[in-house]
Amino acid sequence: MAAELAAIPLTRLDGTPDSLANHAGNVLLVVNVASKCGLTPQYEGLEKLYRQFNDKGFEVLGFPANDFGAQEPGTDDEIATFCSANYGVSFPMFTKADVTGPGKQPLYAALTAAQPTKQGDPEAWRERLRGYGMTPTEDPDVLWNFEKFLIGRDGKVAGRFAPGVAPDDALLVDAIAAELAK
Repeated sequence: MAAELAAIPLTRLDGTPDSLANHAGNVLLVVNVASKCGLTPQYEGLEKLYRQFNDKGFEVLGFPANDFGAQEPGTDDEIATFCSANYGVSFPMFTKADVTGPGKQPLYAALTAAQPTKQGDPEAWRERLRGYGMTPTEDPDVLWNFEKFLIGRDGKVAGRFAPGVAPDDALLVDAIAAELAK
């Protein structure tokens, strides 16, 4: 695990302390999530990926954020209940925190610095947001909910995927498989 990422303190939804160091040696998919977003159904695909590859050393780590359109208004307890009841989420979920702006959590500051650009046609996503009258962020900031960072077994950021890259998209699945094969 790259030292700068591994050392960042994290807190799970249930209040348990954690860090990426506790997940060292695994391939990780770090995703900022929201329960009231048009992309919220991606939870189902993320859970499927987690179950499909978990025994090979793969984990999905969910980080609720209310940065985009106030689409994650719930408390940590409400988020946990929503994810379990609606999508059967069993992968680790962390306490709600900012992924953009001046209050950006240290993990996301490190991730966006390590991989400032994303794959998966972010410009099309920006145009879509402009069409809704919104002003999208620019790289290196996180663009929207369900943006994904892939971290290899070595702890280095191996890829970054735009929100519209679904969990079953070959671009993402192939990148996960390639990291698992290392």
